[in-house]
Amino acid sequence: MATVAELIGVQSQNPGPGLLGPAGLRYRHSEIAAQAATRAALFGDRHRPGTQPHIGVLLGNTDEFVFWLSAAALAGAALVGVNPTRRGAELARDIRHAECELLVTSSAHLPLLAGLGLEELPLLVVDSPEYREALAPYRGAKPADVVPAAPVTEDTRLLLYFTSGSTGAPKAVTCVQGRVAASGAAMVERFGLTASDVCYIPMPMFHGNAILANWGPALVAGATVALRDRFSASGFLPDVRAYQATYFTYVGRAISYILATPEHPADAVNPLRAGFGTEAGPRDRERFERRFGCRLSEGYGASEGGINLVAPRTFPPSVLARGAAVGTTDPTLAILDLDTGEPCPPAAFDPAGRLLNGAAAIGELVRTGPGGFTGYWNNPAADAERFSEGRYRSGDLFYADTDGWLYFAARKADRMRVDGENISVALLEAILARWEPVEAAAAYAIPDEVTGDAVMCALVLKQDTAFDPEAFTDFLAAQPDLGTKMPPRYLRIAAALTTTATEKVSRYVLREQGWWDVGGDAVWAREARGAGYARLGEVQ
Repeated sequence: MATVAELIGVQSQNPGPGLLGPAGLRYRHSEIAAQAATRAALFGDRHRPGTQPHIGVLLGNTDEFVFWLSAAALAGAALVGVNPTRRGAELARDIRHAECELLVTSSAHLPLLAGLGLEELPLLVVDSPEYREALAPYRGAKPADVVPAAPVTEDTRLLLYFTSGSTGAPKAVTCVQGRVAASGAAMVERFGLTASDVCYIPMPMFHGNAILANWGPALVAGATVALRDRFSASGFLPDVRAYQATYFTYVGRAISYILATPEHPADAVNPLRAGFGTEAGPRDRERFERRFGCRLSEGYGASEGGINLVAPRTFPPSVLARGAAVGTTDPTLAILDLDTGEPCPPAAFDPAGRLLNGAAAIGELVRTGPGGFTGYWNNPAADAERFSEGRYRSGDLFYADTDGWLYFAARKADRMRVDGENISVALLEAILARWEPVEAAAAYAIPDEVTGDAVMCALVLKQDTAFDPEAFTDFLAAQPDLGTKMPPRYLRIAAALTTTATEKVSRYVLREQGWWDVGGDAVWAREARGAGYARLGEVQ
């Protein structure tokens, strides 16, 4: 296994294209390495012994983000990806918690820092004359010239990136150089990436997906990187064509947003050959391949890296009928009952693929050993919750069939238990997505007035489509895999789903809003044991 610093040293000899911008070639690999060495040398002179070598970066997907990520690797430092969608006290808390020694930002982001009490934090503003002056003495530095803060090994911390916050307050995940290098090598092998590929990064680089599944593989392969400052569904295909992108990554709702853009007969005329990500449903993956001629590969993995699964390109028909499996189990994995901690029995299905024993079969996926998990930054309580007694606890709910296929049910925080039965959020959302008027759907639990949970769903309908309660009721009745406890008790007809900065649905926010705090959205409800839906009226 290599370190990222070693990989940058290798690419410093590569004269091929390394980074593209809207106007074409911006930097060759050798030039990126030189820019990184310049910044690493600057940091080395400013690093204060006894402080954590943590470099905060509050930027969009820009050249400077790439330079400082590479510089951190050379300097034996950790880059802290600061989420620019955070505000006020939450933003200040992230920066302080990560113990940033300095903060690299731009003039456009400076207003976010005003009034946060961070005046003592050294700033480097990348579009200022002072920044150019600060770099000037170090121009001409080479990667081999950089003196790191400490010897660089596979276990040297390279990243602190915050969890998406889709289930609560973000935690700072630590990630070492060896993990980034190994992840890059694995993706190169899986997708056959070479120096001739162009890796398009539309997801934010302050999040692990863009670095581990896109920038890292490009570094290993010597491929070219093309950046989008922030994700744009309408800009996706024009970017792909302009950059001649062959590979991209995604998370959350990104694929459904792309599919919502107007179709054109020539959509499949593009250079894409592979896409990798998480949380695109089977229907959306199928539609994407049909429309754009590019097959998407799904994976399961949290920011923490303790368990990573990559789904195969094809599934047995019986597995497809039961929903989207995310991979297969192995001797290091187990699904444990949330109450007893004992192994859950295999899932049982009827001929239509309907899960019959969800209450017993759904449990938490755990792994023997820590896997790639190297802990949260300065959060021992969260560490102990995630890894204890020799087991890494994923915090996610799964069920497995008798052949070992694993099916994602829900995040643990999104668990729904209705009348004593565990409900699979993922399966319910996949069913709702079949209804023709639906553009997007999110299922989540709110408190039942008697006990346990009540199922609530937010639906985004296609443009100029009104909700028809009778048609929806008929649709539910026709779904052979809809369990008796799964029909939504409450429906929110929403203009859009609340998402995090990484385009993941924030069920945390949706649960907090319930049916009582939905702004101008319409809410429909059915009696606890009724079939039809009636509008609650406008909820203030």
